[in-house]
Order: sequence, then C-alpha cells, then structure tokens
Amino acid sequence: MTTLADQRWRLIVDEPRDGPTQMALEEVAAETALQADVRTVRVYSWEPSTLSLGYGQSADSVDWGYCEREGIDVTRRQTGGGGIYHDRDADISYTIVAPADEVPGDLMECYERFCEPILEGFRRMGVEADFADTPQPAIYQPACYLRDINPAHDIVAPTTAGAEAGKISGNAQYRQRKVVIQHGSISYDLKPDRHVGVFTDDIDPTTFTERVTSVREQAGIGRAEAVDTLADALGEWCDANVGEWRSEELEAASELADRKYGTEAWVRDRTELEAGSSH
Repeated sequence: MTTLADQRWRLIVDEPRDGPTQMALEEVAAETALQADVRTVRVYSWEPSTLSLGYGQSADSVDWGYCEREGIDVTRRQTGGGGIYHDRDADISYTIVAPADEVPGDLMECYERFCEPILEGFRRMGVEADFADTPQPAIYQPACYLRDINPAHDIVAPTTAGAEAGKISGNAQYRQRKVVIQHGSISYDLKPDRHVGVFTDDIDPTTFTERVTSVREQAGIGRAEAVDTLADALGEWCDANVGEWRSEELEAASELADRKYGTEAWVRDRTELEAGSSH
C-alpha cells in the first residue's frame, strides 16, 4: 500500500447534476484511475433533488406518486443500504476513488482511512462529529438515515451527546475492477417531510428529526462555506490538484447514465442494459 499523497489526485468541486449522471461519473472516475493513473476526490450536489436507492432495496418501498408530484428523481446506487433523499440544498455529497492496491484491504480500515477527511471537514466546520460509539437499532429499514446506526461507517454529532447523538453522515463503499469507490451523504440541513415522504409507509417527520442532525443545526454556517470546507479537507488529505472532468469522461457518463442509472430497468429491477440497446 502506498502513501496517498505520493499518487496523482484531482479535486473536483462539481456542479449540480442529475442523479443518474452523478452515479455514472463514479464509474467513469474508476476507469480513469485505472487507465489514466489519476485518482479523484470530489464534492457534489443533486439537481433535481434525488432519492438514491440502495443496491438491493425494493422499488416497492418508494412512493412513486409523491416523487413525481414533488419533482424528485429516483436512481439506484451500486452500494447497499437504505434509500437516501438527496435534497438539492440540504444534502452535500462526496466521492473518493482510488485503486484498491493503494488502500487498506480490510473494509473497516479502509472506511476509517477514507473518512479521515470527512471528520476533518466536520472539525473545521465547528461540528463535533465522530463515528458512532455504539450501535442503535433501526427505526425504519428502507431509509438510510433511519436504519440502525453502525459504528463502522456512520458519523454522528455532537459527540458529547453519547447515545443521543444524531446521525449526520452515512458512508458506503464498493469495489469495481480493482478500484475502491466510497461515497457519502452529509446532512447540511433537515428536510424531514421530504425525507420520509419519498417512502410508501406513513412515517411521522419527527421520527426523522429525532434521529438525524445537520451541519446547520450544529454549527450554523452557510452551505457554501460547508462545501468549501469539505473540499479543502478532501484536497489536503491526498494533496490533490484542483481539476475537472474531461470532455470524454462527461460523454462516457452521459452514455452510462442513459443506459444504466436512468433506466426503469436499473432503478426498479437492478437490470443493466447492454451498450447500444434502447429503453
């Protein structure tokens, strides 16, 4: 395993994009890490607001009518876990992509390594955050933020609250073609009605506010400052150069989003269409 800062990294502070494209860009970044020897850290947001389903999650858990009425897109992640409502303004997301042979092979060690800049970002924002001390039982399984809290990869705040601390970030990893991809959602603000409204079951929004906290609640800073702070922490962690997507990467992501992440087949049934097929 090599030192991260000895490798070529780029930091992308991305513009808002739709959910299928955001998921496709992660696969493209993985290909870039292998083919061009360039690793990626990025911060991004979702436009329109999007519900991302966990890989194995049933599409029957989604209130499709609510999502359509509210203009909420739906896609499916490569990672497992529950669905996450990514609000255009209330969610801040990030991605880290690196070759697997450059990072810890043990999953828990890799989570700890990749969450270093996330925890540092929280510290700079003025949020007392850390991995959860103890597990907490699930409240509602289809929703990521209401699932059981796992000390391995769920971040809570404030740490002084102990078992009463609220979840502020969920993180997940998957490996694809010898590349590790970690992505995560950070709760900048709370939109409880929409977080629970995207699911079929009738859940009181206070259930969400009692389990989840946010950067705004904990530190009171603006969203732009939170984004910049997180980006700085990610970039310094791996000594990345500020970069952007190449045109060919954006073209590849557009094709993959159209063929996979934006299709009914993938979103509802986890079926990926072959290249060149239509939907």
